[in-house]
Amino acid sequence: MSLKTIKIIGLIGIFILCFPFHFIYDWFPNSLFSIFFPVNESIWEHMKLIYTSFVVFGIFDYLLLKKHNIKYNNFLLQLFIVPIIGIIIFLAIFIPIYNILGENMLITLTLLFLIILIEQIISYYLLRANNIKYQNIIGIIGIIVVYIIFGYLTYKPINNKIFFDESNSKYGIDIYVK
Repeated sequence: MSLKTIKIIGLIGIFILCFPFHFIYDWFPNSLFSIFFPVNESIWEHMKLIYTSFVVFGIFDYLLLKKHNIKYNNFLLQLFIVPIIGIIIFLAIFIPIYNILGENMLITLTLLFLIILIEQIISYYLLRANNIKYQNIIGIIGIIVVYIIFGYLTYKPINNKIFFDESNSKYGIDIYVK
């Protein structure tokens, strides 16, 4: 098995993980899960799907890399950086489309698949790049900071359209708008 094959498996695996991850907070509502999984239908909360699916699938990536003795570098760094890049690209494309067409599930899922494909390509090149100094420390601290931000913005969302859940007329976890 090659690194390219693992990245193709990752494309499919991450995409599939997004579906159950969308509902985990609904199934098991608690403070811990509110940090990692969407608590409402806002655009922002769905960015947790992009990040968490990539990080969780990283466990499988790691196991496959080790099992098949594939040389790699920058593993933790790419776990931190790649889904952030995915979120930025997703929002840059999705928001204009959403503002023009509104919610369209087919467009959203297609864009999500394309973003995961882009993430896997970037991940491939980061794993093949020369080892970056302090990448493990940067990766671990970065992932923790991302989840602190997710948690904070879940409970203290910004009064902005991407944080607003139109279907339930609320921001964040329990901030309703009348």
